[in-house]
Amino acid sequence: MKAIIIDDERLARQELRNLLSAHKEIEIVAECADAMSALKSIQDHKPDIIFCDIQMPGKTGLELAEEISAMVDVVFVTAYDEHAIKAFELNAFDYLVKPVNPDRLTETVRKLVDKEIGGKGENNAPLGNDDTVFVKDGDKCWLVKMNTIRLFESEGNYVRVYFENFRPLILRSLNSLELRLNEKQFFRASRRHIVNLDYVAGIEPWFNGGLNLKMKDGREVEISRRQAVKLKDIMSL
Repeated sequence: MKAIIIDDERLARQELRNLLSAHKEIEIVAECADAMSALKSIQDHKPDIIFCDIQMPGKTGLELAEEISAMVDVVFVTAYDEHAIKAFELNAFDYLVKPVNPDRLTETVRKLVDKEIGGKGENNAPLGNDDTVFVKDGDKCWLVKMNTIRLFESEGNYVRVYFENFRPLILRSLNSLELRLNEKQFFRASRRHIVNLDYVAGIEPWFNGGLNLKMKDGREVEISRRQAVKLKDIMSL
């Protein structure tokens, strides 16, 4: 798995690199000292995982996580534990506190490997808009047409599926689900949301060059500037 280390302290980057050298599953492809250089490095290297500090000059690691493509997992590595709740709200893969405990890092790497292996074992056949899928939440089951699903929302290790008047939870990652969806129909709006563009009632400008989607059911979904550019490319003539 390709990884990028992002930390404004050189010694902290070197220490983490040394710890990760014990894990042959992880290949460090770049190091960055700030969020701006990290954005370019992520575009160039397309890593599977980033190990990111939170307190950095300019943009914080939390702000970076809100901007980057949802296709990369984020492990926060920080000296402060008070940001943990916000980090997991951003769907962080894990949260490590400095100085990093080697055994704790081993646990994180093991979960990353398990996720990769599990992802390869999943049914990744593409889904068409007219396909019907089986959805199960506890004792309740549904056969759901893909074109009736208006929103997918990540909640930890689960995804909430919005269709008709139902909102069941399924044990699935949003990233693996995205791989099976028609990208012209289902748009990755953020790290937490995939929206069915047929259920978008309106779009308005939002903060920092982003957009705010108004869904037909009244929900609103914010889109970062980076994802807003992608949406404009998809929907323009």
